[in-house]
Amino acid sequence: MKGWTSVGGRRAPGTGDVLRTTVLLAGALVVLAPIVWAALSSLKSPTELAQRPPSPLPRDPSLDNYTEALTSFEFGHYFLNSAIVTVAATVLTLTVNSMAAFALAKYNFRGRDTLFLVSLATIMIPLQVIFLPVFQVVSSLGLVNSLWGMIIPAAATPTGVFLLRQYMLGLPDDLIEAARIDGAGEFRVFWRIVLPLCRPALAVLAIFSVIWRWNDFLWPLIVAQDDSTYTLPVALARFSGQLVVPFHLVLAMSVLSIVPVLLIFLVLQRQIIAGIARTGLR
Repeated sequence: MKGWTSVGGRRAPGTGDVLRTTVLLAGALVVLAPIVWAALSSLKSPTELAQRPPSPLPRDPSLDNYTEALTSFEFGHYFLNSAIVTVAATVLTLTVNSMAAFALAKYNFRGRDTLFLVSLATIMIPLQVIFLPVFQVVSSLGLVNSLWGMIIPAAATPTGVFLLRQYMLGLPDDLIEAARIDGAGEFRVFWRIVLPLCRPALAVLAIFSVIWRWNDFLWPLIVAQDDSTYTLPVALARFSGQLVVPFHLVLAMSVLSIVPVLLIFLVLQRQIIAGIARTGLR
């Protein structure tokens, strides 16, 4: 095989494989470097952070920054707001997108392909273009300055519909038809057969949705009118905009805001890889 040499009857990586691995490792280090730096710096005292040049490792690691951030910044309140918005929006996104994808993948009706192409074309529309009409709708419904105003507008996403539809196209039609012949209704077919088979794709969409909602800044900034409905990114931005910025607290809160996304990725990483691979093959 090209790029491999035989050593003792075993395949050993060739020059091309070593080069690719080196490039990938270098890219991973570049991506992880800011996160590692923030995590290490969050363990430093304010005095140590102010030193120049800064030391790469904390001389006296301490969790005091995290304790102070949790007690003096109302971090728990903003964290809870972000968690509610993220979980509710993700559940709503999975529900709406999976139902739309099922209809576009397994139902034959006039204009199905045109409807799918139109929904897919909306990906090219920048979100900033539709902020004003969406805000007017949210305002008319009385959802401004509420968490529901951040949850509902992002329920349907063309990316999620595309991902799930492409995955559902690979499901055998005979299995669905057999369930219908046995007397299963459409909702039961969808809930008991289609969704369990789509777990990898649902996991991919779930992690994407969690990242989008958890890190979303602009739309919550527009909808939230006071600090009672601030999500974590908005609260951190307001906190960082003060005249005197306590960087030790900003670092601690930034690290805490990253932890949930990392945990979800570690739990769902197998499903994510399988879902992306299966969708790509389709």
